[in-house]
Amino acid sequence: MSLLLGIDLGTTGVKCLVINERGKLLAKASEEYQLYSPKPGWAEQDPNAWWDAVLKGVRQVINTDKVLPKDIEGLAVSGQMHGSVFLDKNNQVIRPPILWCDTRTEKQCREITKRVGEKRLYDLVSNFSFEGFTAPKVLWLKENESRNYARLRTLLLPKDYIVYRMTGVLTTDVSDAAGTLLFDVRNRRWSQEMLKVLDIDGEVLPNVLESTDVVSEINEEVARATGLPKNIKVVAGGADNTCSAVGNGITEEGLVSFSIGSSGVVFAHTDSVKQDTAGRVHAFNHSIPNKWYVMGVMLSAGLSLTWFRESFGELERSVQSLSGLDSYGILSCEASLAPAGSEGLVFLPYLNGERTPHRNAKARGVFFGISRSHKKGHFIRAIMEGVCFGLRDCLEIIEGLGIQTQQVRITGGGAKSELWRQIQADVLNREVVTTSIDEGPAFGAALLAGVGCRVYEDVGEAVDCAVRIATGAEPIDENVGIYDALYPIFGSLYESVKGEYDMISRVTDS
Repeated sequence: MSLLLGIDLGTTGVKCLVINERGKLLAKASEEYQLYSPKPGWAEQDPNAWWDAVLKGVRQVINTDKVLPKDIEGLAVSGQMHGSVFLDKNNQVIRPPILWCDTRTEKQCREITKRVGEKRLYDLVSNFSFEGFTAPKVLWLKENESRNYARLRTLLLPKDYIVYRMTGVLTTDVSDAAGTLLFDVRNRRWSQEMLKVLDIDGEVLPNVLESTDVVSEINEEVARATGLPKNIKVVAGGADNTCSAVGNGITEEGLVSFSIGSSGVVFAHTDSVKQDTAGRVHAFNHSIPNKWYVMGVMLSAGLSLTWFRESFGELERSVQSLSGLDSYGILSCEASLAPAGSEGLVFLPYLNGERTPHRNAKARGVFFGISRSHKKGHFIRAIMEGVCFGLRDCLEIIEGLGIQTQQVRITGGGAKSELWRQIQADVLNREVVTTSIDEGPAFGAALLAGVGCRVYEDVGEAVDCAVRIATGAEPIDENVGIYDALYPIFGSLYESVKGEYDMISRVTDS
């Protein structure tokens, strides 16, 4: 039976897995790497750390009793969107990549909007200019690091750098290219007019493939470093959000996924391009040929809980190191001791700015309603609830575009926690379900690899063969009432403090 390898290059680490053609998980591994923030709002990583983590992860999953490397037909890589990997003429990295959650490019976003115009942006690339997108990062490099910009010969997305290291081929796919603000989403090609208006040399952009196209076979160096056979095909793969959607079977209209990873994503499949003229949600290319999707994005979903764990979870981390118990699971248990609504404690999850629905790089996190009765568990639960309120913001906008929601499938860290699954069901007041695999992006990448290698005829057949519904959570009426009462307060809090965000920004930037 054919085996498939999926790799997900995330923000906090890489995940690798091997499945058979029926979707059975045979092996998985993960390796972490560090995110650097040299200045407030900045987010960078070391691509060599990415590569080392990928090699370690691949070696782990193929060196198991259930996996024979010779049976692996192909692999594909999923990855964090929007990040900029700048390469010189020798294809060496010029500076640390600037990531999706970096908000340093507010000035460049205003400049892009001024040069192109909001309406024209929608005509050309189907999206407004956001700090996380790739094009503003290119302008930032040009304006702030002119020597580095002069060395620029190729611009890649993070997962495409891994594909390059595996194959020696400089390429990207439509789903990742769509998040650069340089891509004609309607026609699935680079926008020559955008490049001209922004004075960006189109020669720095790689060739664009569909997510299921074969790039090349792995090179000999990778084969030696991992133990993979040299004839394994590398398929183009896709953005983490589209790969997660494929891994969760979001391949037809009416199906919506909620992903709580580092970011929070609400993803709705569409058969045609649908745009929010207010710019609160994005319209991008799906990893399925001639399909699209609408997506709302929170910048600090799982990252909010990660921040709390790193800043205040020393005890939980110590227990994990001594016992092997998951520190996030311990935090979830503590949160479960607090009641729904956290006794009036409300959290705004804007630790690093926000995209949907506020489009505000200066927004920051807020705990509101703190009293002496609040304990550590209340704060953890309030974080989980605040993230779910933000996801509800995204879904209400998407449904306002006339997109019907028949089923919500959840994935990421928020799907692993029984408490977080229940909070999502209660905040949305609808059933949420998980699929049989909780590593959506890597699983979806493996399915795309299967399509590229002709293990499956198309993505639809891959999903039918491999994706199954696993568990669900029904809303609890009492909790629904509490969250319906708190949700308007959550929204009004942002409106109350958004002016102060500008004031705080002036203080911290001075």
